[in-house]
Amino acid sequence: MNTVTTEDTILNAPLGDTLGDRYLSYALSTIMSRSLPDVRDGLKPVHRRLLFAMRQLKLNPDTGFKKCARVVGDVIGKYHPHGDQSVYDAMVRLSQEFAVRYPLVDGQGNFGNIDGDNAAAMRYTEARMTEIATALMEDIDKDTVDFRETYDGEEEEPTVMPANFPNLLANGAMGIAVGMATSIPPHNVDEICQALLHLIKTPNARTATLVEYVQGPDFPTGGTIVEPRENIIQAYETGRGSFRMRAKWHVEEGTRGMYQIIVTEIPYQVQKSRLIEKIADLIYQKKLPILGDVMDESSEDIRIVLEPKNRTIEPDMLMESLFKLTDLESRFSLNMNVLEGGNLPRVMNLREVLQAFLDHRQDVLIRRSKFRLEKIDHRLEVLGGYLIAYLNLDEVIRIIREEDHVKKCLMETFNLTEVQADAILNMRLRSLRKLEEMEIKTEYAGLEEEKAYLLELLDSEEKRWTVIGDDIRELRKKFGKKTEIGTRRTDFADAPEAAVIPLEAMIEKEPVTVICSKKGWIRAMKGHVAIDDKIKFKEGDELKFAFHCQTTDKVLLFATNGRFYTIGADKLPGGRGHGEPVRLMIDLGNDEDIVSLFVHDPGTKIIVAAETGRGFMAESDKVVASTKNGKQVMNTEDGANKAVLARVIEEGHDHIAICGLNRKLLVYPIDQMPEMTRGRGAILQKYKGGGLGDIISFKLEDGLSWEMRGGKTRTETDLMAWTGKRGQVGRMPPHGFPSNNKFSR
Repeated sequence: MNTVTTEDTILNAPLGDTLGDRYLSYALSTIMSRSLPDVRDGLKPVHRRLLFAMRQLKLNPDTGFKKCARVVGDVIGKYHPHGDQSVYDAMVRLSQEFAVRYPLVDGQGNFGNIDGDNAAAMRYTEARMTEIATALMEDIDKDTVDFRETYDGEEEEPTVMPANFPNLLANGAMGIAVGMATSIPPHNVDEICQALLHLIKTPNARTATLVEYVQGPDFPTGGTIVEPRENIIQAYETGRGSFRMRAKWHVEEGTRGMYQIIVTEIPYQVQKSRLIEKIADLIYQKKLPILGDVMDESSEDIRIVLEPKNRTIEPDMLMESLFKLTDLESRFSLNMNVLEGGNLPRVMNLREVLQAFLDHRQDVLIRRSKFRLEKIDHRLEVLGGYLIAYLNLDEVIRIIREEDHVKKCLMETFNLTEVQADAILNMRLRSLRKLEEMEIKTEYAGLEEEKAYLLELLDSEEKRWTVIGDDIRELRKKFGKKTEIGTRRTDFADAPEAAVIPLEAMIEKEPVTVICSKKGWIRAMKGHVAIDDKIKFKEGDELKFAFHCQTTDKVLLFATNGRFYTIGADKLPGGRGHGEPVRLMIDLGNDEDIVSLFVHDPGTKIIVAAETGRGFMAESDKVVASTKNGKQVMNTEDGANKAVLARVIEEGHDHIAICGLNRKLLVYPIDQMPEMTRGRGAILQKYKGGGLGDIISFKLEDGLSWEMRGGKTRTETDLMAWTGKRGQVGRMPPHGFPSNNKFSR
């Protein structure tokens, strides 16, 4: 096939400019025709076309249902040239009571559920409008809004609805456009009406005052808002913010002190099935061991049953854990980015949104009044002609029977207008007997009175606000808090303080045996196993540290660089194999070595000492590190004061025994030991040669014990000869003291 191309069809333009123009057109189309709602009726084009198509099909609340496929077909065929599934999805959402606070579509059939299940196909479901949808389109046929041609030019569609219902705030909106988005939560209509009435009465009302009426979002799924009041006010003043939501729950007592937690309402837009799957997954992965089981006993109402592991667990602590780890607590953002006047996107605050709705109702009232005036003028003109015809009935009949140009003759004979002449000629004969002068004059007088009222209404803004206020009061009466649909579902509570959830609440408590080799390979064997030669190591490696603990414990590691490192026992590699190098778990240099490894015992004190004989006591709680880099406790002065010892002081111990490598033993009261948080330390024992050998704390009345060859233990109770003051040299130890100058082998 030959293609003919002329120079006139080719446009030479920079690629960047062309792409920019195309992208701008796409962005404007997305913003104005798809994603952002109009501030006046709170609808996007697809929703507006859906409702208008249902009105054209006469699917009123008091009529029967029609198949959704019929509605969708009309929408995509006449008004909305897009995919049928996207239109049906929008229609389904408008009918879901858990998704829309005030449904606009009354659905019959399977329209999905809060578990996230999809609706049935459109050929199976039926729908009609709700009273709220009809309120949105009230007086649409009275020239209250502008119409435009549809995409094919064969039909007309409204550019905006008359909106005798504050739909934007009542049902909210969500959408993502190009470079901007909108997120507006649903609110309570009764509260919106109160704010609108206050704004009519006080046009200069501040947003903070209006928030006293519109207290906050009112979600269809209920729940509790725990956002601080000042944050809510700020969000409505700026048009941007977020609201923290929590599920509603209560405790049901069981037998033998057990209880169950029942969740009856969940946060907005949280799928119940996924929420339960998440909770079950936390139980399976043992990330929430204080929770025993979760069950879904929901029917029409939500009922999620949570069973604690045991009866000693506090319900508040269990729920705080769930709020932290699951969507039982979530946030809903506020971004009131809407189309002003149908074509200008901008972020509005609460007062501006309410005022825009009132201004729209003012425009609708003016246009409706003018439309009615035109109808009244036309009817008055017709009635005037009827009255003339009634008074001159015989002559009118003669003219109709005998004259060739009847219309012209009537107009000239009785000084009639063309409209009056046509009305007389179009009368049926049987209407002549009903044309009584009194009835015509009564209707004429009534229309004159209505005309005077409308002219007065158009001339007085104050009276127009009175009419609008009456409409809002009637709306409040129909959908207010005293009605079933208008009762507030979401309540408020004080913002909870940051809950400190203990570590054991997140970890299942199990016994383990921690094994660490000389080369720094660490593992945690399940259970409290015997520490003997059956424990295997890599070739050339051997046991250095071993102790029993629980998975909820913290393990403290003290290194030669004077730093304490903290490792959760549950984070240690399993007992299969030889474990993993501890240096992969903490930031410990290759030139540094492990001095001590033991279980953190809260509330105790630890002696730390360097090879030079300097040291001090530190509180165990203050040496716990929160990062892999550890916490510097003893200053080593770049290795000149290398740390060599960390020993826990057991409860009741009142003396310190220290032995140097020069084989000198010194004993003194523990209260002479300095207590510090961090530092180089004080001199614990003086050395002329060598350095620190070992330190131990003990109870003086029990005596000083040390381990001898063969596993025997010797205890010396008479320590007068070795007792002195901190910093002295000491004396040679008793006969039989280990040759390695250590209190334990």
